[in-house]
Amino acid sequence: MILLAFDTAQGALSAALFEADGEGEPVLLSHFFEVRSRGHAERLLPVLEEVLAEAGTGFADLDALAVTVGPGTFTGLRVGLSAARGIALARKLPCVGVTTLEAVAAPVELHGNERLAVSFDARREEVYFQIFEQNQGAVTEPALFPLEIAAENAAQHKAAAKLFLAGTGAPLLAERLLPLGVETLPAETRPEPDARAVGKIAIRRIRAQGLDAFRVPPAPLYIRAPDAKLPGGLTLEEAQAQGRIRG
Repeated sequence: MILLAFDTAQGALSAALFEADGEGEPVLLSHFFEVRSRGHAERLLPVLEEVLAEAGTGFADLDALAVTVGPGTFTGLRVGLSAARGIALARKLPCVGVTTLEAVAAPVELHGNERLAVSFDARREEVYFQIFEQNQGAVTEPALFPLEIAAENAAQHKAAAKLFLAGTGAPLLAERLLPLGVETLPAETRPEPDARAVGKIAIRRIRAQGLDAFRVPPAPLYIRAPDAKLPGGLTLEEAQAQGRIRG
């Protein structure tokens, strides 16, 4: 199986190409990563073509895709998901959705009761936030919290174990945890999602569930509602409540 994974959801652009058989460790054929806050739409397709060319393959050789579904920026998510859906439809490929939070958590090895708090800076003194345990098990659901609430939540999971922090929101969270008397450790993982982790997660899921389980394109994980308002200054929810639009 040849799988192409990519991410444009946060502040980076990355792609990775894997070859995997039924069991062993997937083989990384090529990889690209760069920190990028804008311009994902212009760079994504050239990067994918470069990653494929480096391995001597093309889109026709792919068996599956994987893409991040959020949380992230609305523009970044649209770029990645639109590209994934287009390629999947054109080549009739299954596509696995992976959250940005679990992609950052995946490379971190935890032991016993150790916990990992992954967070992304969502601006406005808020963070996207999730707690993980060993083997990348999710302890909490993905959420958008004010920094103070995220810190209190993380402190509750400290117990007698070590608490690791990862993601672009880690420095902000560490500052809020100090007054609570909670010491933290930086996790050895990129603060932005890396397509290598996205691909490995996707391969595990395909092995467990089969390719046919991923024939429907993944949906975006939107935790924060769009800032845009409709005519009259109404939000989408307000307009729906007043019967001005359906949805």
